[in-house]
Amino acid sequence: MSAAARPGAPAAAPLLVACALRIERAALGGGRGAPPGTTVLRTGMGPRAAERAVVRALAAPELAGAAVLATGFCAGLVPGMHPGDLVVAEEARDPRGAVPCTGAGRLAEALARAAPGRTVHTGVLTGSDHVVRGQERARLRAGGAIGVDMESAATLWAATRTAGPGGGIRPVAAVRVVVDAPEHELVRIGTLRGGISAFRVLRALLPAFHDWHRSSPLPRR
Repeated sequence: MSAAARPGAPAAAPLLVACALRIERAALGGGRGAPPGTTVLRTGMGPRAAERAVVRALAAPELAGAAVLATGFCAGLVPGMHPGDLVVAEEARDPRGAVPCTGAGRLAEALARAAPGRTVHTGVLTGSDHVVRGQERARLRAGGAIGVDMESAATLWAATRTAGPGGGIRPVAAVRVVVDAPEHELVRIGTLRGGISAFRVLRALLPAFHDWHRSSPLPRR
């Protein structure tokens, strides 16, 4: 029996799963069926909206000390990536710097179990305030990033601005599903098919997020 399951044991810290778009939240079941203590938040598009929404959510007493996981779709930067591939951030970057992620290896293993047959990439996830195409993708890739989206870095910066349980460091992570890649850009034929593939993959991931949360050495309330 786990510590959380023993009578009188302290409750696990809650988990906040943040995504930007209505379709991403729909893929995550709209929050329905999420494990107890898990909140699925739609932040709105862009880094400013994400940061505001996450700061506001974490001010709620029921999310005090919550671990935070940013998710949704992204653009893949590595040649050979395909729609439906997964990107697990080892760190999330934006112009402010980098936010290290918690337990990226454990999270990648849980995702591989949740989405068998899908390729899981680990590395740097970089932030942008606009859709990235063409040569800008190549520049970001040359800087060491494997994926780009508009909200993950802002979400994790917002999460780390406030302390975790007991004043400690709040556990954070980011997982993105590739919706387009260098050979499969959004402007090309096949975008719809790639979007459907990414949606189906994201729909399967909530249990893996819970596994990461449960298996990480998270502080207890």
